[in-house]
Amino acid sequence: MPPAVNLDKLKLPADAIQGECRRLDRAFYDRPALTVAPDLLGHLLVHASPDGLRMGRIVEVEAYLGPTDLAAHTSRGRTARTRAMFGPPGHAYVYLIYGMYHCINAVTGPEGSGTAVLLRALAPVAGLAAATNGPGRLCKAMDITLDHYGIDLCGDTLWIAQDESPRPANITASPRIGVDYAGEWADKPLRFHIDGHPAVSRRPGKKKK
Repeated sequence: MPPAVNLDKLKLPADAIQGECRRLDRAFYDRPALTVAPDLLGHLLVHASPDGLRMGRIVEVEAYLGPTDLAAHTSRGRTARTRAMFGPPGHAYVYLIYGMYHCINAVTGPEGSGTAVLLRALAPVAGLAAATNGPGRLCKAMDITLDHYGIDLCGDTLWIAQDESPRPANITASPRIGVDYAGEWADKPLRFHIDGHPAVSRRPGKKKK
C-alpha cells in the first residue's frame, strides 16, 4: 500500500477531504480504460507544483479504447506523440490542442494497449479558485503542461489519490464531446460524469438530423 499523503499542513475546507488520503497504486490503472474511467470519479487529482499544492476532485472523464477506437489518438498507430499512451499504465499522456490548451490522460492497462482516460473536469479542493469545466481549463488550473508528458502518476509530483468519502452514486454515461469525426465511435457512451454536478463541462445535446 502506498504511503499516506501528508495533508496536515494544508488549509483545506473542512469537508474537502474525508479520512485518510492515499495515492492510487499501479494496479488501479492496470485495468481496461472502460473500467478505470468511472472508477476515477470522486478521486483527487493532486499536483505538487512549484507554486504550491493544487488539488481537485474528478467529476468528469472520457475513456479511449485503443487503436480500434477511431476517436483515440492511438488509432493512428504508435508515433512520437502517442508513445506514452502505448506505455505502462499509471503514467500521464499529455498533449496540446489548438496550439495552446493542454489535456491530460491517465494511461491504462495492459501495457501496449494504447488506452487511456481523459480527465475533463474537477471540483476545487485546494489551490484552485473555481471548478474546471473542460480538459483545457483543468490543465491550466492545475498547472499541467507538456513537461508532464509521460510522468509517473504513482510518483511524488502529479498523482491521483483516494480519500474515504463515499463513492459517487449518480454516475452517468453519455457520448464523448468533440469527436464527431470518429464515425460510430462518436456515439458510444464513453464519457462518464457525476450527474448534476456543477463542475461538469456541459450536457451533450441531441444531434441534428
